[in-house]
Amino acid sequence: MSEVVKMDKVDLKILQLLQENSKITNLDLSKKIGLSPAPTLERVKKLELNGVIQSYHAKVDSSKLGLNVSTFVLVSLAWQKENALENFIAKVNDIDEITEAYIITGDGDFLLRIICKDIADYEQVLFKKLSKIQEVERIKTLMTLSKVKKTKVLPYIYE
Repeated sequence: MSEVVKMDKVDLKILQLLQENSKITNLDLSKKIGLSPAPTLERVKKLELNGVIQSYHAKVDSSKLGLNVSTFVLVSLAWQKENALENFIAKVNDIDEITEAYIITGDGDFLLRIICKDIADYEQVLFKKLSKIQEVERIKTLMTLSKVKKTKVLPYIYE
C-alpha cells in the first residue's frame, strides 16, 4: 500500500477539477480555487511530484474508432503450473485488446476488460490469444450491452 499524502481543501478542489477536466487552463483553475496562477501551478506540480496526479489522458470515444465490443472476462488460472501468476501477467500485458486486468477474489482469479472492433475480432482474441495461454484453466465472458455510468472522478469528499 502506498502512503497517503496529506492535502488541504484547496488541493482536494484542484484534484476534483482536474479529474472533471484535465484540459482546464491554470488561469481558469486558479479562479475556481481562489488562488493566483503561480501558487495554483505550484500546488499542481506538488501533487504531480507526490504521485497523487499520475498522468493526464484524452478520453477517447471507442465507437468513433470502430471499437464496438466491450467484454469483461473472468479467468481462472491453472495454479499447478510453475510460475502461473507471473507467466499469465506477462502474456496478458502483450495482448493490446486487454485494456485492464485485475487480480480478484470470487468466481475467478482475474477480471480482464477486452475491447475489440466486433464479435469476430473478439473471437480471435479469445481463441487465438487468451485461450492459448497455458496458465489459463477456465474463461467466462461477460458481454457488455451498454454503458450506463463511467466516471473518472474518484469517490472522495472534496469539500
